Amino acid sequence: MSEANRGVWGVAPSQETRVSLSTGAGTAWLVADVGGTNARFALVDGPDGVPERVESLPTRDHAGLAEAAAAYLGRHAPDVRPAAACLAVAGPVHDGAYHLTNAGWPKGTAESVRERLGVPHLEILNDFEALALALPRLGPDDLIQIGPAPDPAAGPAPLAVLGPGTGLGVAGLVPTPAGWVPLAGEGGQVDVPAATDRELAVARLLRAEHGTARAESLLSGTGLARIHRYLAILDGVKAEPLDPAGICARDGDPLCAEAVAMFCALLGSLAGNVALTLGARGGVHLGGGILPRIAGALRGSDFRARFEAKPPVEDYLRPIPTSLIVHPGPALVGAAVRLAQTPAALENLEHV
Repeated sequence: MSEANRGVWGVAPSQETRVSLSTGAGTAWLVADVGGTNARFALVDGPDGVPERVESLPTRDHAGLAEAAAAYLGRHAPDVRPAAACLAVAGPVHDGAYHLTNAGWPKGTAESVRERLGVPHLEILNDFEALALALPRLGPDDLIQIGPAPDPAAGPAPLAVLGPGTGLGVAGLVPTPAGWVPLAGEGGQVDVPAATDRELAVARLLRAEHGTARAESLLSGTGLARIHRYLAILDGVKAEPLDPAGICARDGDPLCAEAVAMFCALLGSLAGNVALTLGARGGVHLGGGILPRIAGALRGSDFRARFEAKPPVEDYLRPIPTSLIVHPGPALVGAAVRLAQTPAALENLEHV
């Protein structure tokens, strides 16, 4: 990562842990990236700080968002009472009300979490909204290019990010005279972008089993396992039940290899749809926890060909760069960026 991008967005939390974090009340910000499986928390020492004391807690071990945040502070930062907090969650957020779609936690509000934690200022945003906020802060070392590289002479243009994990997230980022503005949504709930006969057959099995054919049902961790199972059904063979890690590890198994290839191709079609919908001429970035494990397969797949295969607008899509995010904590970066843009968070921060 370049020196120009150091600060809250400059150092991967797994690579550096500073010991200079001030202790006491009002001396740091709490940031989080909360998914359906794990809730990752960190502290940031103001706008120029690096995420520190990064810890991941299983969501199943806690009753809700406030309880998980309180457990993190109690176990890993008992000497710090945050001045402000920004918690990014995997689910819809509207007017401070949130729902973690895949965590099994009850719905809640930012105000209830703020009161439970005793934090002067707390906000909750969608995890891919936080990921979108981090995009301009990522350097070359944080990305693997898939397709054309960005044009260094190009001016600011809308960006998009999507990615499979426990669920499937999608968000945008739009440049304005006042700075970058994120666009949160639930793009993972759109229909499966099936294009081949084989994909259509898989989508039909999905619809027969679940009554609908949502993209998230195939483009997620459980979705990869579902593709593998459906392909076995179509071939009339009995496949060993495998989790996503097992499927990715068996690249010499034809059924596993086809499942990963179909996963990447469908993702390419969806990414192209997102680029067209948001006008993301600045680039489409891929996040989530699955893709870094299959980076080689992704680069060698039909992802990019399917991204561009949208007649009659291939010329529109062809120059749009696509890249895989390999920074280990981009949503934590984005949560810190949001607080750095928030006057209330800055006002409550006291450096000692």
